[in-house]
Amino acid sequence: MEPLATPPPTTDAAALVLPLEAVGLADLADVGGKNASLGELIQQLSQEGVNVPGGFAVTAAAY
Repeated sequence: MEPLATPPPTTDAAALVLPLEAVGLADLADVGGKNASLGELIQQLSQEGVNVPGGFAVTAAAY
């Protein structure tokens, strides 16, 4: 029996999970709207001295 579909090959396992500090609105398709917005908040508010908890985003490639 042959598989119906083969998953796309991944070259970089680190691209499956990204720190929120590394994502922004440009990554909307990869990490979703909420994660992209949180990444933008961290980037913008950290520059203003506001302490924002870090986190991570699971990318669409992980699914």
